[in-house]
Amino acid sequence: MFIKISGLFCFFRARLSRKIVLWIFASILVIEAVILIPSYKRREDELLHQLEDVSGAIFNSIVRLTQTTMKSDGMFQEKVKTLTQTQDSVVLGVTIYDSQGKLIETIGEAPDIDFDDLKNKDILRVRSRDGKRYDMALSADYLGINYTLIARHNASSIQPKLYDFIGRIAVLVIVISLFVTLVTMLVLGVCLISPILRLRDDLIAAGEALSKNCNGVKFYSLSVQRQDELGEVMVAFNQMFNRVSREIEKRKQAEKVLSAEQKKSERLLLNILPKPIAEKLKEEQENIAESFTEVTILFADLVGFTQLSENIPPTQLVNLLNEIFSCFDELTDRYCLEKIKTIGDAYMVVGGLPNPRQDHAEAIAEMALDMQQAIADFNQKNKMELSIRIGINTGPVVAGVIGRKKFIYDLWGDAVNTASRMESHGVPNAIQITEKTSNYLKEKYTLNPRGTIMIKGKGRMNTYFLIDRNNPSSI
Repeated sequence: MFIKISGLFCFFRARLSRKIVLWIFASILVIEAVILIPSYKRREDELLHQLEDVSGAIFNSIVRLTQTTMKSDGMFQEKVKTLTQTQDSVVLGVTIYDSQGKLIETIGEAPDIDFDDLKNKDILRVRSRDGKRYDMALSADYLGINYTLIARHNASSIQPKLYDFIGRIAVLVIVISLFVTLVTMLVLGVCLISPILRLRDDLIAAGEALSKNCNGVKFYSLSVQRQDELGEVMVAFNQMFNRVSREIEKRKQAEKVLSAEQKKSERLLLNILPKPIAEKLKEEQENIAESFTEVTILFADLVGFTQLSENIPPTQLVNLLNEIFSCFDELTDRYCLEKIKTIGDAYMVVGGLPNPRQDHAEAIAEMALDMQQAIADFNQKNKMELSIRIGINTGPVVAGVIGRKKFIYDLWGDAVNTASRMESHGVPNAIQITEKTSNYLKEKYTLNPRGTIMIKGKGRMNTYFLIDRNNPSSI
């Protein structure tokens, strides 16, 4: 017996069981509620009619008084008071109107109903909102006299009786609902819920086995022979597990190969394009171009590299250039800048795109100073005398990818041309910047005015040399 009860509670712990219980329980409650509402109304009417029956004798006496003593001086009022104000009287007050609607008498507590409310009606019954008062109006035609009577009843005893009625019905409904629910769950638990829960355990075990590549798992569904729909589900489950196991094994092998190739492609793409641009390209956007109002562009050129290339083998030349540019690439990553391209022994980098930033000029200045130091370290290591010429400018550009093959992220605009001119008209081992860039750097860096020089295609321009940081420890 204890085992059966324990099994029943196990059924209730299952989510499906709880849903079934709740639906059954709720359905019975809804049915009983639908039945209770009219029952409540009928019970209320019964109690009100009982109240009318109790007050009927008083009402009949008042009718007789209207026929015999209505015109007696004060006699009628006193007799009505005697009838309505006894200790156990349910009538708290009476209002009398003549056939024309003229108020004749109001004795005791005045009802809420008046003569106008009784239009074209023989009887009108109104219960107050708090349920403690019950007014009943009887027309003159209904009474067979020349007066309309409206009586106020004390209905304070009705609501407790209604609450008691609802309470008894509610207890009965709950008892019936619980009994039907428990019996239903016992039957469903043995025939359906328990096998489903065991099949659920099989599904969980199957998932773990598939994720861990385990073989030889023993399932409950293999040990049961059922000749019903659930049995067919168990057979289908075992067939599905075996098929999925084989397919997963094949797919894992294919995914390993695909993942390796995808990582190679992703690394290659990110080496060519900035990540936001690569994402747009993968989304097959046709026009990838964006305007930037303020960026800082740096051009750098190795002075003396052309002469060096005439005296050393090509392979060694490429290795030396790769060493230098790899160091520049590390500086680009350090300062979160965007390398645009290399052309021969020239290097182009920009700050402030594709993700805008406020300190683009300072970041480029830091990289330029570090590039000078990198060339000095390279010369010392390789016993060479290379120098670097750097030009920097700040301004608006358009950046994007054009064409259909051999994609490259490039910049266009007058600011790019000016930066290139700063490099080509510069001085070896110096960083030449425009006046616009100097406005960004003059507070934190040491700048020397070069003065006004003639720039090809631009005319005369004021330029400056970036010398060093004002306070290196604060950078």
